[in-house]
Amino acid sequence: MSTQDPGPRPEDAPGLDAGGGVQPGDTPPDAGQTSGLSHPQPNPSRVMPVFAIVLIALIVLGVAAFFVARAFALFD
Repeated sequence: MSTQDPGPRPEDAPGLDAGGGVQPGDTPPDAGQTSGLSHPQPNPSRVMPVFAIVLIALIVLGVAAFFVARAFALFD
C-alpha cells in the first residue's frame, strides 16, 4: 500500500533549516490547499431587508406620534 505524499518534501525545499524552520525574510514552501465553493450560492432575498426597514420606520413613527400626543396633552 504505497501512496504518494501530496505535500512537498522538506528535504527538497530550499531555505529550510533543520527541523523545518525558515530563515527570517524567507517564505515557507507552497503546500496544496483546497479553496472555492462546491456549488453556486443562491442570491440573497431582497424581501427581508425591505421588511426590516419598513418595520423600523413604523416603530419610529409610532414612538414619535406617542410623544407628539403627550406634548399636546400637556397643553389641554
